[in-house]
Amino acid sequence: MRDPDFERMYAEHADGLFAFLAYRTGNRALAEDLLADTFERVLRSRRRFDPRRGKEKSWIYAIALNCLRDHQRRAGAETRALERTGPDAGAAADADLLQVERRDTVGRAMELLAPEERDAVALRFGGDLTVPEVAKLLGEPLQRVEGRVYRALRKLRDALDESDDPAG
Repeated sequence: MRDPDFERMYAEHADGLFAFLAYRTGNRALAEDLLADTFERVLRSRRRFDPRRGKEKSWIYAIALNCLRDHQRRAGAETRALERTGPDAGAAADADLLQVERRDTVGRAMELLAPEERDAVALRFGGDLTVPEVAKLLGEPLQRVEGRVYRALRKLRDALDESDDPAG
Protein backbone atom coordinates (compact mmCIF):
# COMPACT_ATOMS: atom_id res chain seq x y z
CA MET A 1 0.00 0.00 0.00
CA ARG A 2 1.44 3.33 -1.08
CA ASP A 3 0.96 6.61 0.77
CA PRO A 4 -1.76 7.84 -1.63
CA ASP A 5 -3.65 4.60 -0.93
CA PHE A 6 -3.41 5.22 2.80
CA GLU A 7 -4.56 8.82 2.38
CA ARG A 8 -7.51 7.66 0.28
CA MET A 9 -8.36 5.03 2.89
CA TYR A 10 -8.26 7.63 5.65
CA ALA A 11 -10.39 10.09 3.69
CA GLU A 12 -12.92 7.39 2.85
CA HIS A 13 -13.30 5.77 6.28
CA ALA A 14 -12.27 8.25 8.98
CA ASP A 15 -15.64 10.00 9.39
CA GLY A 16 -17.66 6.81 9.72
CA LEU A 17 -15.07 5.25 11.99
CA PHE A 18 -15.03 8.34 14.20
CA ALA A 19 -18.83 8.21 14.43
CA PHE A 20 -18.64 4.55 15.49
CA LEU A 21 -15.98 5.24 18.13
CA ALA A 22 -17.76 8.33 19.46
CA TYR A 23 -21.02 6.39 19.66
CA ARG A 24 -19.35 3.47 21.39
CA THR A 25 -17.32 5.49 23.90
CA GLY A 26 -19.58 8.51 24.43
CA ASN A 27 -16.45 10.65 24.50
CA ARG A 28 -15.36 12.65 21.45
CA ALA A 29 -11.79 13.19 22.66
CA LEU A 30 -11.35 9.50 23.38
CA ALA A 31 -12.88 8.66 20.01
CA GLU A 32 -10.31 10.94 18.33
CA ASP A 33 -7.49 9.17 20.19
CA LEU A 34 -8.84 5.75 19.23
CA LEU A 35 -9.23 6.87 15.62
CA ALA A 36 -5.58 7.93 15.58
CA ASP A 37 -4.54 4.62 17.18
CA THR A 38 -6.59 2.72 14.62
CA PHE A 39 -5.01 4.42 11.64
CA GLU A 40 -1.57 4.08 13.19
CA ARG A 41 -2.16 0.32 13.34
CA VAL A 42 -3.53 0.39 9.78
CA LEU A 43 -0.38 2.15 8.62
CA ARG A 44 1.89 -0.30 10.42
CA SER A 45 0.03 -3.39 9.22
CA ARG A 46 -0.94 -2.19 5.74
CA ARG A 47 1.27 -4.79 4.06
CA ARG A 48 -0.77 -7.57 5.66
CA PHE A 49 -4.07 -6.38 4.19
CA ASP A 50 -5.28 -8.81 1.54
CA PRO A 51 -8.30 -7.60 -0.45
CA ARG A 52 -9.06 -11.22 -1.38
CA ARG A 53 -9.81 -11.99 2.27
CA GLY A 54 -12.30 -9.19 2.87
CA LYS A 55 -13.27 -5.61 2.33
CA GLU A 56 -11.03 -2.77 3.37
CA LYS A 57 -13.81 -1.29 5.52
CA SER A 58 -14.24 -4.53 7.48
CA TRP A 59 -10.49 -4.79 8.03
CA ILE A 60 -10.30 -1.21 9.36
CA TYR A 61 -13.31 -1.65 11.64
CA ALA A 62 -11.84 -4.88 13.02
CA ILE A 63 -8.68 -2.96 13.90
CA ALA A 64 -10.78 -0.19 15.50
CA LEU A 65 -12.72 -2.75 17.52
CA ASN A 66 -9.43 -4.21 18.78
CA CYS A 67 -8.21 -0.71 19.73
CA LEU A 68 -11.46 -0.12 21.59
CA ARG A 69 -11.20 -3.43 23.45
CA ASP A 70 -7.56 -2.72 24.34
CA HIS A 71 -8.59 0.67 25.72
CA GLN A 72 -11.42 -0.88 27.74
CA ARG A 73 -9.04 -3.43 29.26
CA ARG A 74 -6.56 -0.67 30.19
CA ALA A 75 -9.35 1.51 31.59
CA GLY A 76 -10.60 -1.38 33.69
CA ALA A 77 -7.12 -1.92 35.13
CA GLU A 78 -6.77 1.81 35.82
CA THR A 79 -10.16 1.92 37.52
CA ARG A 80 -9.25 -0.99 39.77
CA ALA A 81 -5.94 0.68 40.64
CA LEU A 82 -7.68 3.99 41.41
CA GLU A 83 -10.25 2.25 43.59
CA ARG A 84 -7.40 0.99 45.71
CA THR A 85 -5.84 4.45 46.06
CA GLY A 86 -8.91 6.56 46.79
CA PRO A 87 -11.29 8.99 45.11
CA ASP A 88 -10.32 10.86 41.97
CA ALA A 89 -9.76 14.50 42.90
CA GLY A 90 -9.00 15.63 39.36
CA ALA A 91 -12.34 14.91 37.69
CA ALA A 92 -13.93 18.14 36.51
CA ALA A 93 -17.10 18.29 34.45
CA ASP A 94 -17.38 21.12 31.96
CA ALA A 95 -20.29 19.74 29.95
CA ASP A 96 -23.90 20.80 30.27
CA LEU A 97 -25.58 18.90 33.11
CA LEU A 98 -28.54 17.75 31.04
CA GLN A 99 -26.29 16.34 28.33
CA VAL A 100 -24.21 14.55 30.94
CA GLU A 101 -27.34 13.08 32.53
CA ARG A 102 -28.63 11.85 29.16
CA ARG A 103 -25.29 10.30 28.25
CA ASP A 104 -25.17 8.66 31.67
CA THR A 105 -28.67 7.28 31.23
CA VAL A 106 -27.83 5.82 27.82
CA GLY A 107 -24.51 4.54 29.17
CA ARG A 108 -26.26 2.75 32.02
CA ALA A 109 -28.72 1.25 29.56
CA MET A 110 -25.84 0.09 27.33
CA GLU A 111 -24.20 -1.56 30.35
CA LEU A 112 -27.27 -3.78 30.69
CA LEU A 113 -26.42 -5.31 27.33
CA ALA A 114 -24.07 -8.22 26.90
CA PRO A 115 -20.70 -7.23 25.38
CA GLU A 116 -21.67 -8.87 22.08
CA GLU A 117 -24.87 -6.82 21.99
CA ARG A 118 -23.00 -3.57 22.77
CA ASP A 119 -20.53 -4.26 19.96
CA ALA A 120 -23.28 -5.09 17.48
CA VAL A 121 -25.30 -1.95 18.31
CA ALA A 122 -22.22 0.27 18.26
CA LEU A 123 -21.04 -1.11 14.92
CA ARG A 124 -24.53 -0.88 13.42
CA PHE A 125 -25.47 2.61 14.58
CA GLY A 126 -22.24 4.25 15.68
CA GLY A 127 -20.21 2.83 12.82
CA ASP A 128 -23.04 3.09 10.33
CA LEU A 129 -22.40 -0.44 9.11
CA THR A 130 -25.14 -2.55 7.63
CA VAL A 131 -26.17 -5.66 9.54
CA PRO A 132 -24.54 -7.89 6.88
CA GLU A 133 -21.30 -5.89 7.28
CA VAL A 134 -21.49 -6.28 11.07
CA ALA A 135 -22.06 -10.02 10.69
CA LYS A 136 -19.08 -10.37 8.37
CA LEU A 137 -16.87 -8.26 10.63
CA LEU A 138 -17.80 -10.31 13.68
CA GLY A 139 -17.57 -13.57 11.74
CA GLU A 140 -21.07 -14.64 12.71
CA PRO A 141 -24.20 -15.67 10.78
CA LEU A 142 -26.38 -12.83 9.56
CA GLN A 143 -29.51 -14.07 11.35
CA ARG A 144 -27.69 -14.26 14.67
CA VAL A 145 -26.48 -10.67 14.35
CA GLU A 146 -29.92 -9.47 13.22
CA GLY A 147 -31.47 -11.08 16.28
CA ARG A 148 -28.77 -9.70 18.54
CA VAL A 149 -29.32 -6.14 17.29
CA TYR A 150 -33.11 -6.49 17.58
CA ARG A 151 -32.91 -7.85 21.15
CA ALA A 152 -30.38 -5.20 22.16
CA LEU A 153 -32.56 -2.38 20.85
CA ARG A 154 -35.57 -3.80 22.66
CA LYS A 155 -33.56 -3.99 25.90
CA LEU A 156 -32.34 -0.42 25.44
CA ARG A 157 -35.85 0.84 24.74
CA ASP A 158 -37.19 -0.90 27.86
CA ALA A 159 -34.35 0.40 30.02
CA LEU A 160 -34.74 3.96 28.74
CA ASP A 161 -38.52 3.81 29.19
CA GLU A 162 -37.97 2.74 32.81
CA SER A 163 -35.54 5.60 33.41
CA ASP A 164 -38.13 8.08 32.08
CA ASP A 165 -40.79 6.69 34.39
CA PRO A 166 -40.86 8.87 37.54
CA ALA A 167 -42.14 5.93 39.61
CA GLY A 168 -39.31 3.65 38.40
